[in-house]
Amino acid sequence: MPFVELANSPHAPGICPVKIFYRDVGEGQPLVFLHGGWGYGAYPITWQLKAFKSKVRFIIPDRSGYGRSTPVSAPMPIDFHQRAAEETLLVLDKLGIKRAMFWGHSDGAVIAAKIGLLAPERCERLLLEAFHFEPGKLNSRSFFKQFALHPEDVKEKMQKLLIADHGTVGNKDRWKKVVQRNCRVWLKLAAQSSGTADDLFDGRLGKLKVPVTFMHGSGDPRTEANEMERVQRALPHADVRFVETGRHSPHSERKSWKQCNGILSEFLAGK
Repeated sequence: MPFVELANSPHAPGICPVKIFYRDVGEGQPLVFLHGGWGYGAYPITWQLKAFKSKVRFIIPDRSGYGRSTPVSAPMPIDFHQRAAEETLLVLDKLGIKRAMFWGHSDGAVIAAKIGLLAPERCERLLLEAFHFEPGKLNSRSFFKQFALHPEDVKEKMQKLLIADHGTVGNKDRWKKVVQRNCRVWLKLAAQSSGTADDLFDGRLGKLKVPVTFMHGSGDPRTEANEMERVQRALPHADVRFVETGRHSPHSERKSWKQCNGILSEFLAGK
């Protein structure tokens, strides 16, 4: 199995060394896929790998605390997106990848945008799916509270995906900690939010100089009213693609994955 070893990582403070598992699939220009807050296994890019692996090299790391990478039990700090961006760049340094396209989903989309701000010279372009802009997430707080307290309430199909992704021999309940850590840090973000006036980028999203495409499900339940409108005002020159039948993970949903593959095809071609 492919791993890289980091002497340390800001995303896993106090742990030395940190092992990062990654998938390396396909050939061609590198595209780094950054998974969401519940891990890669919850919303894999299966259909995209089948369609594009003959011309794209997909690099898919598990962040520390996820999947087969080094487990992390401490609560996630509220600046975890920034820490994950820094960890991702360390992983790419180990792999010898100086510049790549980035596709982030959900929390991964925030991380990809942070990479674009932190190291634009490393980014060919960004595909941001199910993007988060507002930390307050008023309409999602009940969702986060439910699964922070009772991860076992996750639907059975999702549980199986999470067990396969995070479960290890003798520790099949590890997925519950992954879900709880993510939901709890979002509740912390919400508690510290001043409402719709603030954002996850401290007003800096508009400073992104990297070409950006947004791919967003029109029915995404984790998106606040007017949240994407705020994003469009911050980045008026970005390419925004709404997937009419999509929800939170249009790339992996049966009703919308084909449309997403079309968007990805244009993104890969630089259109």
